[in-house]
Amino acid sequence: MKNKQYAVIGLGRFGSSLAKELVRLDFEVLGIDIDEEVVQEMQDKLTHTVVADCTEEEVLRSLGIRNFDCVIVAIGDDIQSSIMTALILKDLGVKQVVAKALNELHGKVLERIGVDRVIYPERDMGIRVAHQLVSPNLLDYIELSKDYTVAELSVSKRISGRTLRDLDPRRKHGCSVVAINKHSGVIIAPMAEDRVDVGDVMVVIGTNEQIDSFEEEVNR
Repeated sequence: MKNKQYAVIGLGRFGSSLAKELVRLDFEVLGIDIDEEVVQEMQDKLTHTVVADCTEEEVLRSLGIRNFDCVIVAIGDDIQSSIMTALILKDLGVKQVVAKALNELHGKVLERIGVDRVIYPERDMGIRVAHQLVSPNLLDYIELSKDYTVAELSVSKRISGRTLRDLDPRRKHGCSVVAINKHSGVIIAPMAEDRVDVGDVMVVIGTNEQIDSFEEEVNR
């Protein structure tokens, strides 16, 4: 199965952070910005970059934008350009459109025109969102430091019914399950005999590499 392809429109602080993290996670990323200087700065950091005005339908069409699995509209302070770009992307049939909103009203308009997910940068840092976009079982992601992370992983069918002793994330991957959120309530500091089921959410702490390794087992 081919790797997902992402396009990030708007390479400001948020867009560039998200785009670089997607590349670090080994995904192909096209970065687009109207500012040539910004694009030049990012060209060695992303798979492809292009200078383009994304409020023009023909420009987006010529870039083959509808072939991308997910397009993120991360345009800075220009609400009109953000809305126009998102509208064109939806009209062109892009599979998943994610857009940054500058305020609640902007967010409501984006939702009305059919944007699949609206992000508020003050609540969602670029790196955190990147992890959520590419990992279906990763519900939340909080970077404690450069290396350590707290992540919420949903329990897949593959591991449903197994105990923490069976999974043994500490020995196999070096990370720890510090809580399990079940329909009946949250188990803090779960024991080895505690079982996980589909619908449960595991709260895991460890280095980024350890959590990535454990998540691979959960999703395998």
